[in-house]
Amino acid sequence: MNRRQFGRVAAAAAALRLTPSFAQRVDSEQLKNGEFNWNPKRSPTGPVIVIVSLPDQRVYVYRDGVRIAASTCSTGKLGHRTPTGVFKILQKDKNHHSSTYNNAPMPYMNRLTWSGIALHAGQLPGYPASHGCVRLPKEFAELLFGVTKLGMTVVIADDASQPQEVTHPGMVLGEYAAREFHAVDTAVMASEYSEAHERAPHSPSVVISSADKSIHVFDNGALAASGKVEIRSPEKPLGERVFTLDGADDQSDVLTWQATDLGATAKATREDNGAALRRIKADPPTREAVRKRLKFGMTIVTTDQPADARTRSRDGFVVLDSRS
Repeated sequence: MNRRQFGRVAAAAAALRLTPSFAQRVDSEQLKNGEFNWNPKRSPTGPVIVIVSLPDQRVYVYRDGVRIAASTCSTGKLGHRTPTGVFKILQKDKNHHSSTYNNAPMPYMNRLTWSGIALHAGQLPGYPASHGCVRLPKEFAELLFGVTKLGMTVVIADDASQPQEVTHPGMVLGEYAAREFHAVDTAVMASEYSEAHERAPHSPSVVISSADKSIHVFDNGALAASGKVEIRSPEKPLGERVFTLDGADDQSDVLTWQATDLGATAKATREDNGAALRRIKADPPTREAVRKRLKFGMTIVTTDQPADARTRSRDGFVVLDSRS
């Protein structure tokens, strides 16, 4: 049994003892304003993704696809609505102060846009009240600050779905095999996402648009490559989805991803995340650019809107890179 298989068996055993799918759901529903839960031992290592649900006024933290925390929050008030979309953490500052709003303190700040949107500790009145940021309970903000990494993915959505694991046989990447992924020391890579590790590599992002059949590869926020994609059954929407690379399956030589569908578009297709990803095939030069940048935490975003960082869909979905 390889290490990844052992980890899955251990996680399954823990699930039987803790029934987390039920317990986590009840915990998050029963949270009162200002409350949170934090259970990092449910998944000690792996890529972290944060999902903010605007309707629920909740923040959910997943590590390696397992929910390890949930918290109440306060997002943007009327006229200052928190933008929805897929963001990368651009900056971290434990003792940040606002340059826009009278030097207001923003402890444990994780910046999402250079225009001022961030996750940080702040007052929680029990309803949306910020100027666009996501305010968090101070203790939760401190704990979250300890596990976030520069370049990590944060999803802000009008709806939120728990990530599901999908396998990817390689249409985006061609005949890419898991053994190539393992050519890099995955033990070292995994340690970079452990709770005690202070730094981790910036995770590349890939944006695929069905509207203009394009693929864009971003590395540390800069455009590294772009090209065209073929999409099987192009009349069928891809939906707004986010895929985060969390490893490889040794037995079947495929990559494994944590996938989240966003809003009504993806759900309306009635197509699961894995099937949507498998319909995409990138051109060879862009495929090679993606292959060279594969690492834990890489994000692939699909959208049915043109690949413009400032383009919104009907559901308010927007793909942002660090220049926004």
